[in-house]
Amino acid sequence: MSASRIPGRQLPRAFFEESPEQVAPRLLGKILVRRVRDGKGADENRTKHLAGRIVEVEAYLGPHNRPPDPAAHAHRGPTPRNAVLFGPAGHAYVYAIYGRYFCMNVSCEAEGRAGCVLLRALEPLHGADRMERNRGLTPGAAARQLTSGPSRLCQALGLTRPLHNALDLTDPASPLQIRDDGFAVSDVRVTPRIGIHVAVDWPLRFALRGHACVSGPKAMR
Repeated sequence: MSASRIPGRQLPRAFFEESPEQVAPRLLGKILVRRVRDGKGADENRTKHLAGRIVEVEAYLGPHNRPPDPAAHAHRGPTPRNAVLFGPAGHAYVYAIYGRYFCMNVSCEAEGRAGCVLLRALEPLHGADRMERNRGLTPGAAARQLTSGPSRLCQALGLTRPLHNALDLTDPASPLQIRDDGFAVSDVRVTPRIGIHVAVDWPLRFALRGHACVSGPKAMR
């Protein structure tokens, strides 16, 4: 896929300058796109795009929220790890878990307020063969095996903290973008967040109802 064929239009910063609980459901159906090199020798600068439709997200509230969100990385204020969350909206916040996997969030709200949205699952759209290799799966693996779950989707797209944390998703030159191709979202399921141990009853998880790529047990889809 050439640069001119990247699907949809890039989301502007204003899209992300709302509270996480507003941004999160609006991200459903949008497309996460990563530009990667796909050539060797004379073609080493040739690029392709890995892309997936966002089908599941979770909102995490900034420390100004009352009460503060104890599950949010920013709830005790800025640190070297979470500094990007306190900057302008529309940036990637990528962090490591278990010492080897990564998760990606998108910063929200006005600068200094540190809300964010965790991307929990994608539906693969472009570059499934590369995603399979990145995940160490055999060709023809089910889409759910590729990008269902926050660390799986980062592994499939090759997203890491050293390379992608703090990237501006609204910059046309950014190798990581979120785009809108006009996909219509008609049925959204709202549930408590999963995989956490505090504020477990807050209804801040949003997913396309019944979609096969949504993470967690079938009861959560």
